[in-house]
Amino acid sequence: MTAPLAVQLYSVREALARDYEGVVRQIADMGYAGVETAGFPGTTPQAAAQLFQDLGLQVAAAHSPLPIGERQNELLDAVLGVGATRLVNGGIDRNLYSNADGIAIAADMFNEAAAVAAAHGLSLGIHTHWWEFGPVEGKLAFDVLRARLDPAIFFEIDTYWAQTAGVDPIPVLTELGPRAPLVHIKDGPTALGEPHVAVGAGKMDIPAVVAATLPYAEWLIVELDQCATDMLRAVGDSYAYMVGHGLAHGRK
Repeated sequence: MTAPLAVQLYSVREALARDYEGVVRQIADMGYAGVETAGFPGTTPQAAAQLFQDLGLQVAAAHSPLPIGERQNELLDAVLGVGATRLVNGGIDRNLYSNADGIAIAADMFNEAAAVAAAHGLSLGIHTHWWEFGPVEGKLAFDVLRARLDPAIFFEIDTYWAQTAGVDPIPVLTELGPRAPLVHIKDGPTALGEPHVAVGAGKMDIPAVVAATLPYAEWLIVELDQCATDMLRAVGDSYAYMVGHGLAHGRK
């Protein structure tokens, strides 16, 4: 049984800023089963939620700053307004991951945010990058962080960034099991600063990565941060590869 395929809308952020509805309709026409939001340029969470519903797109999760501090209510309203049940954060200061004291600060922030999210019926997840997989006191920063986190916090492993950091994402996914219900799928040369390519056209062993997500992944999510070709075409080609090779399923 394959997992449904979503797209992280950050991939098409520039096009969304020009025509949010038109771009989302193109994504729905490609066949994607869902979307993961990352802000709402030119629209509102409520209007986006209605658009997704009209097009039969599910909301896999909403990326958001941590719902703590002065903007807590604003941020929670946006996530709840779009109809998400999962809030994913990936924007905390990367410098905190350079030493154990910084990681402790990050973990405290995540734990505080998880309690706030839970009080509003949301689960909190952490989207990983390459810096979580750097060395700290003889361990991976990721492992140091995980040991300090509320076990209710889940991970959205970005498999490409783990590989780019020199860490094989397959054992990471295998060890996390049900704690990694959302998995980011991207492709490219696995080198920092280099543009990404459509899934299936780069160096990632996508079939092996997908196999490692089973049976716990609830969503596989295509995300391309930057691309040397047209981004919408790359997003469409990524869908065609994933579904065409039986690695995920869409709405069609």
